[in-house]
Amino acid sequence: MIAKRGETHGTGLGIFRYVVERTIAWLHGFRRLRIRWERRADIHEAFLRASVCQIAYRHVQRLC
Repeated sequence: MIAKRGETHGTGLGIFRYVVERTIAWLHGFRRLRIRWERRADIHEAFLRASVCQIAYRHVQRLC
């Protein structure tokens, strides 16, 4: 069971819950990743890597 945000959990799980959910939501913002249309895994992984790079680039731009 995942702890709610801001509450402690006995096993230490749930500490980074918000970060993971936010990242998955950002990835679902890309149409090609929302529904997997590609049959080949390497093409899907290429789109996944490209979207992660774009998310990281946007994040770095905000920091600078």
